[in-house]
Amino acid sequence: MAVFESRIDPTSESFKTNRREMLALVDRLEGLNARAAAKSAEKAERFAKKGKLLPRERLARLLDPGMPFLTIGNLTGYMVDTDKEEKSIPGSTLIAGIGFIRGRRCVVTVDDAAIKAGALAVGTAQRFIRAEEIALEQKLPFVHLVESAGGDLKAYTVEGFVEGGTIFANLARLSAAGVPTIAVLHGSSTAGGAYMPGLSDYVVAVKGEGKAFLAGPPLLKAATGEVADDDTLGGAEMHAEVSGLADVLCEDDGDAILAAREIVGRLPGTPEVARGTVEAPKLDPDELAGVVPPDYKKPFDVREVMARIVDGSDLTDFKARIGSATVCAFASIMGHRVGLLGNNGPIDNPGAHKAAQFLQLCDSSETPVVFLQNTTGYMVGTEHERLGMIKNGSKMIQAVANVRVPRITVQIGASFGAGNYGMCGRGFAPDFCFIWPNAMTGVMGGEQAGKVMRIVAEGAAAAKGEEPNEQMLAFQEAALKHHFDGQADGFTTSGRNCDDGMIDPRDTRRVLGFVIETCLEGRARQPQTNAFGVARM
Repeated sequence: MAVFESRIDPTSESFKTNRREMLALVDRLEGLNARAAAKSAEKAERFAKKGKLLPRERLARLLDPGMPFLTIGNLTGYMVDTDKEEKSIPGSTLIAGIGFIRGRRCVVTVDDAAIKAGALAVGTAQRFIRAEEIALEQKLPFVHLVESAGGDLKAYTVEGFVEGGTIFANLARLSAAGVPTIAVLHGSSTAGGAYMPGLSDYVVAVKGEGKAFLAGPPLLKAATGEVADDDTLGGAEMHAEVSGLADVLCEDDGDAILAAREIVGRLPGTPEVARGTVEAPKLDPDELAGVVPPDYKKPFDVREVMARIVDGSDLTDFKARIGSATVCAFASIMGHRVGLLGNNGPIDNPGAHKAAQFLQLCDSSETPVVFLQNTTGYMVGTEHERLGMIKNGSKMIQAVANVRVPRITVQIGASFGAGNYGMCGRGFAPDFCFIWPNAMTGVMGGEQAGKVMRIVAEGAAAAKGEEPNEQMLAFQEAALKHHFDGQADGFTTSGRNCDDGMIDPRDTRRVLGFVIETCLEGRARQPQTNAFGVARM
């Protein structure tokens, strides 16, 4: 390997401008990340009067102190639940992520009952399902701190109701796969939410507060005319002493969390994963805020990014003189060898062919692949078509889809057209996919979309022997540009769950190290599978 020699001058005006603009986007991200916690904290007094912990206090007690917690889907639901930006609460009514409990890496979800009583708001189900998928893929214990009013009836859609069934199917699949599921019943778990504990392997319930019923008292009365109080119908004591739903009955939130930690502590330990020597990058990761221009139209060398996230800033280029806009390199991150695939522009024929071979080599050597997306797509035009762009692009896409090693994607700039697919976008189900605040995603840019439709309209008018209506064409072109560009920015796409979360560029190395180790542990873990999920007795 060779230490990468940077051409970036941190004292230059372009670097300072990039950094200033990128940090402004990071500030926006941090402000959005803080909204849910601030909203939840408004109910602190009400929770305290009931002797209950706030959701984030529960999470803090559940996790091992001082250990990292990687949030999944931090912007889920942003600008999806309302058209008023200041009222949108990213993350929906759920906290989700990967952390350590008694030394074991686990997926953790926490209902935020201090926001809309923990009801499933727009995006909550998607975030929960993604957390389940990660637990299943990486064979991680799944811990859910339950307190939810169920579905938000004001936001009801039939497609949302249908999608919600995936939550329960995934819990059953986790159990059948031998991946432990633990539910802590802190409060109400109503209607479909009652299946959260019902489908869990272990259930801990808080006396006097934990409740689970298929139909709460209001719905029960409306549906059958029967009148019953919460505790008689589905209180924690009843489920511990009569129905058998609850395995452990605890006095309060704190005791319940200790019980959950004890359950996790009895699970099989985390498998050892071989790791080489970890060496900090020689180029400062903090400089990533100035290396990449927030404007995706301005070029940069993706090696400058690679060198600031890999051990020792050591990179070994693969076929650097062929298809140079597609960069392939071998390196290590946090002591784990990786293959890095990045872009310095559109993907041409040699670049696609090179990438396909590189991915096959990574697959055969069991080397995880990190995709750093910054491309407007595959090259188009007569010359490129005649050279086999479709054929060669398809080779690359075949390799991306079928490699068996961990695949982690970070969108660091442009992610347009089939380039999003060829660089392992969300549709190709990478193990993890993260996005920087400056990134843009779409089938094409709004300007290009507007021009395409103008050309089509002008051609249609000419075919009819008519003059095009310039005023109408200009209006349609501007409207289409707004329609495309309005959905392209990273905050919007992350709000629509097109990734696993938005991160500060300067945290990229730490995030990659965390998820690479998560993937490698998952492949080393061998849970005892069941013919069907653990049935509640």
